[in-house]
Amino acid sequence: MNRLRTLALLVLLGLSASAAADELLMARITRSFPEAMNNLQETIRAKGYVVSRVQRVDVGLTTSGFQTAEYRIVFFGKQAEIRELSANYPELIPYLPLAIVVFAEGDDTLILTTDPLKLGEFFNKPELLSRFRAWEKDVHAIFDEVSRTP
Repeated sequence: MNRLRTLALLVLLGLSASAAADELLMARITRSFPEAMNNLQETIRAKGYVVSRVQRVDVGLTTSGFQTAEYRIVFFGKQAEIRELSANYPELIPYLPLAIVVFAEGDDTLILTTDPLKLGEFFNKPELLSRFRAWEKDVHAIFDEVSRTP
């Protein structure tokens, strides 16, 4: 399983050039992958975000010799916010929408993402800090809710 965890971190790091291990948010969910995926998407929507796409990664991993049945990246955001930020700050486009990596580990499911507040360090734009803080607060709330839900 260490190989799988390392791979998940590498995929997530590929999503964000500013990412490092201490900048990751991670939670273990004591439910099966399908239940955790469903609950994650419902929780994201309940926070006012739209799940824009769920990308399957497991097919390519299995082809490459990794033993995993379930591995996804959930992309989400607020459409108007993404349009506005893309128009006014095109350098943010590679980081939008936000993403959460989800993968099965035994009977549990792990979710992880880069801390959105770290974008404030990467993009020195004080006017965006409140937005990054709001995303961080929402991601923490999403992770807390998904982790608590039985």
